Amino acid sequence: MLSYRHAFHAGNHADVLKHAVQALIIESLKKKEKPFIVLDTHAGGGLYDLCGDWPQKKAEYADGIGRLWDERTQWSAMAPYLGVIEEMNSDGQLRYYPGSPELSRRLAREQDKLALMELHNNEVDDLRANMGYDPRVAVHHRDGFEGLVALLPPTPRRGLVLIDPPYELKEDYFAVVDTLKKAQKRWATGIYALWYPILGEEADKSRDMLRAIKRENFGNVLVAELEVAGQTKDWGMNGSGMLIISPPWMLDEQIEAFLKPLCAKLAQGAGAQYKVEWLNKVEA
Repeated sequence: MLSYRHAFHAGNHADVLKHAVQALIIESLKKKEKPFIVLDTHAGGGLYDLCGDWPQKKAEYADGIGRLWDERTQWSAMAPYLGVIEEMNSDGQLRYYPGSPELSRRLAREQDKLALMELHNNEVDDLRANMGYDPRVAVHHRDGFEGLVALLPPTPRRGLVLIDPPYELKEDYFAVVDTLKKAQKRWATGIYALWYPILGEEADKSRDMLRAIKRENFGNVLVAELEVAGQTKDWGMNGSGMLIISPPWMLDEQIEAFLKPLCAKLAQGAGAQYKVEWLNKVEA
């Protein structure tokens, strides 16, 4: 258990989708002066050196953020996300990549807060080293599913929950639905953003999870998916999705604006595709 280390996959196509959406949601929260909080259930190490041993093992970032880096100024619809990466690599060489905690930390304002959860012993040590100096940040060494429910409702009362489990265990798919139900009962006004993989043999599990979420009364639920190639038996993760409960106004159009060209840019084979659709939409 707990063998998953995000550094292997830092900056890959799934990260690009997840972090671009995360940044847009945080920017929407910043439109009001009132403070907000970001709760991150599976925070990982917080930030990554792409020249490190683990990112270099598979160099997945080369087919993710690496494909965008040299033309980053052309992707205005992803500016909040790419701006953070540019800030971290001020010499113009792509070396450092933000995990979701560092992305949140850099986008947050002085009055905002972060609550970061991580169960993996080594990862939480990295997280504390990378984030612990910031007075806005609280690091919790605990299970993210349990921890999220325990920390709700948060102070301040506006904000975003980012749920990004490794899905190493098939139980994670069921734990997500159960946790979302408990969490929304405690904090109905929060925005919930859930990342999930699209895998050949696991595809049915993610689809089952989406169907289970659709059956619940979560209000407005938006889904955005990116597949960089058609699925084959030996491919592994050919894509991923972001599911957002109570998305900010116009988020669907903001995602649509970058996802179509991004799909073309990150395609690794025939069958690359994307979609942005409402899983549930409450009529006004």
